[in-house]
Amino acid sequence: MPTSRREFLRAGTATAAAVLAAQAAPPASAATVIGMQFERVNPRLGLIGTGGRGTALLENFLAADVQVNALCDIVPDKAKHAQSLVTQAGQKAPELYTDGDHAFENLVARADLDLVVIATPWRWHVPMAVAALRQGKHVATEVPAATTIEECWQLVDTSEKTRRHCVMLENCCYGENETLVLGMVRAGLFGDLLYGEAAYIHDLREELFSNQGEGLWRRTVHTERDGNLYPTHGLGPVANYMGINRGDRFDYLVSMSTPARGLAEYRAAHIPPGDAKWKERYIDGDMNTSLIKTANGLTINLQHDVSNPHPYDRLNTIAGTKGVFKDYPPRIYFDGQPGGENYGSIEPYKAQYENPLWKKQGEIARKLGGHGGMDFIECYRLTECMRQGLAPDLDVYDAAAWSAPGPLSRESIAQGSAPVKFPDFTRGKWKERKGSPIASIEI
Repeated sequence: MPTSRREFLRAGTATAAAVLAAQAAPPASAATVIGMQFERVNPRLGLIGTGGRGTALLENFLAADVQVNALCDIVPDKAKHAQSLVTQAGQKAPELYTDGDHAFENLVARADLDLVVIATPWRWHVPMAVAALRQGKHVATEVPAATTIEECWQLVDTSEKTRRHCVMLENCCYGENETLVLGMVRAGLFGDLLYGEAAYIHDLREELFSNQGEGLWRRTVHTERDGNLYPTHGLGPVANYMGINRGDRFDYLVSMSTPARGLAEYRAAHIPPGDAKWKERYIDGDMNTSLIKTANGLTINLQHDVSNPHPYDRLNTIAGTKGVFKDYPPRIYFDGQPGGENYGSIEPYKAQYENPLWKKQGEIARKLGGHGGMDFIECYRLTECMRQGLAPDLDVYDAAAWSAPGPLSRESIAQGSAPVKFPDFTRGKWKERKGSPIASIEI
């Protein structure tokens, strides 16, 4: 019997919807890794990427007494410098892997590694993480963990199948103010939460146009995408305040960008005619603003701007029915507090709500520096979770959810700022979990 045009179109629409649904939420292929504890081990580390960020992480892991057995970088001199840092710390010289883009495949295949740390350009995070997971290694990757929704699912699925953790190294979740405020949220001081604000506003123009380091690759992304290129630094702490993936989850997002102006103006003022950079066309809007709605009805204002003069700012705001905290500079206001409608200091709250990690390790963290000490606290805590056989504070579901605003913002902008849905990377298990374990650490 011939098929009518209406039936054909209906069938085609149903097929397309099924394909989109499959892309959005692959069927569970293995048990969740939520709450899965590390096997007790004094971790042996392999590091991929020994540039500026990689060596900073290396120094912090060394300060946490982690054994480093292997280093990888496509620039041999950088790998050798990192190797010297390890020997200066009193350890045996780690083996180097510097033979091309895929030298990391030999590193992750080693039998004497428990944790692989990835500090490379963004496009390599997922291929390297997946390779390490499949070789039976736990992974800690720099941010963002992934740049597409498909990559987010790839990390989740591979972590579940291999029974290995994939942790995103979101250091801002371990900042002194962030952990303090998280404890205050957990204690109920802000009442019922209503909204948050998060951002990565950082004047990176000089770094983006550098002929070394991140200037060799990060500027290129501005010629390829229009959206929030770097969402997790601001978003991670606010997600922890709100219990995202732990009683709530991101539901949908709308996004819009300003015109792209800043990088072109900086190039005109600083780059000589004839330089290859003049062939580039920057399309990423200078200020991207995305609004996120959670399943429980909360809202988040998420921003990104690295192309214009502006003091560093992550906004780091959380507000509820009893008060509000705002950062940069840190200030707090609770209903009925002395001083009228003026913000007060957060200092009086530190005696009661300072996080145990900072009470125990704050002195060494501040001496090491590293974004105010948060880098060391992050590395120390991950190491201790492995040594004590605990589940990590941040898991692959956090890595996926916090990275997802990158691709979703691009999708929303392409559709005229239409709402786009977040996948549920936990497959419904967010309803069964409690808040961030960072707030309940006992030392």
